[in-house]
Amino acid sequence: MQKITPSLWFDSNAEEAVAFYTSIFKNSQIDAVSYYGEEGPGPAGTVMTIGFTLDGQQFEAINGGPYFSFTPAISFTVNCQDQAEVDALWDALSAGGSTEQCGWLKDKFGLSWQIVPTVLGEMMQDKDPQKVRRVTKAMLQMVKLDIALLKQAYEQG
Repeated sequence: MQKITPSLWFDSNAEEAVAFYTSIFKNSQIDAVSYYGEEGPGPAGTVMTIGFTLDGQQFEAINGGPYFSFTPAISFTVNCQDQAEVDALWDALSAGGSTEQCGWLKDKFGLSWQIVPTVLGEMMQDKDPQKVRRVTKAMLQMVKLDIALLKQAYEQG
């Protein structure tokens, strides 16, 4: 068991959300499910929590009621090796949700994700401030990040 596990609060659709997330990421599974008993606070026999794993990262989801909702103040960054992975995750996670600037999206449950090519981090840490400036300017004009355009901005001198 990992030491720190992110917990996601849902009104009553944690099962649907977990099924959605585990269908998108490789090496994912539902690990454990617990149910509300007669003492509540949810209806007896309904799902209370679901432990699940997304590509090796453990999470927990709870059907906790309508008291809290997601904000972009907490998001999950997904580092992608190539454009095909960026495209696939972008399309899957944004389906029914909304897209935002700089590789951010909200899925249909309101959870924020950042779909980021790993090469972007490498370019942004370059010692040449002009390269970093060009990449930043290019990124700020994008919604879904495009590796070819980022590399073009990085390499133009």
